[in-house]
Amino acid sequence: MTPLPRDTADPVHTGLTVDTVEIPENPLAVSTDDARSLSVALFHRLRSLAEGTAEYSYVRNTLVELNLSLVKYAARRFRNRSEPFEDIVQVGTIGLIKAINRYDVERGVEFATFAVPTITGEMKRFFRDTSWSVKVPRRLQELRLDMAKSCDAMEQDLGRRPTDHELAEHLGVSDDALAEGRQAANCYVAESLSTSVGQDSDGGSLPRSLGSEEEAYQRIEDLETLKPLLGALGERDRLVLQLRFGDELTQSQIGERLGISQMHVSRLLSRIMAKLRAGMLEDTEGAGSTETRDRRQPQGQEEDGAY
Repeated sequence: MTPLPRDTADPVHTGLTVDTVEIPENPLAVSTDDARSLSVALFHRLRSLAEGTAEYSYVRNTLVELNLSLVKYAARRFRNRSEPFEDIVQVGTIGLIKAINRYDVERGVEFATFAVPTITGEMKRFFRDTSWSVKVPRRLQELRLDMAKSCDAMEQDLGRRPTDHELAEHLGVSDDALAEGRQAANCYVAESLSTSVGQDSDGGSLPRSLGSEEEAYQRIEDLETLKPLLGALGERDRLVLQLRFGDELTQSQIGERLGISQMHVSRLLSRIMAKLRAGMLEDTEGAGSTETRDRRQPQGQEEDGAY
């Protein structure tokens, strides 16, 4: 994969350090152990930067390159699919970017542990929800993937969805070519959930290949647990959460809306999320009652049995 671009004309990018963090000339060639330790340092640095700045983009792009091995690791699970391996890697890279944007280094969870489910989920969504309904030229298939990946990255940098012209300029294609790519995207249709998933499968359907656990059920439980915790928050805290996760504003945009700095917003979000996590943990620790086990246990299922 072509390394993500860096604006070398910016003073931030002319050396091999970002403040006190030394950046290797080729992040793709860094060993796994070095990538892990360097990523931790860069995530701490990222927390202190304002979204949308050149340095923020530089650090985040370096994190993407340092952790591309996670994408390739996850992509190998789908190597028997008909789609080219490189396409799967590009889709997984979108998941990696999302994981980097959502990761909180202060939680103490290793980034690989946090990121792989997000990367894999992006790949599963790609296989589950879409397939080409008509023959589309290879160049347009590739353009569609590039559009999806770049649009997500640009939205984070700009704090809004890029215009078609901005996206075309970023990709180095004409507006007409971008329009062709959008038309090609219309040739994607929902794939049948009973479709066979490959020659090496056991004849099972696609849902079985994507895992037997339904993530939506866990989300419902989490939402039910969060309701009283959210209700106990102050009005400003609830507003900050609504702006960040409901309206999907960047921290800088929230700061402008509330008349406070981006760093203040970052601290508010960290405090609010810590409070919610603590409440969730208390609920989990108190969930050992028979009533809770019965609610979560399928009827007639032994406690340690397999589905």
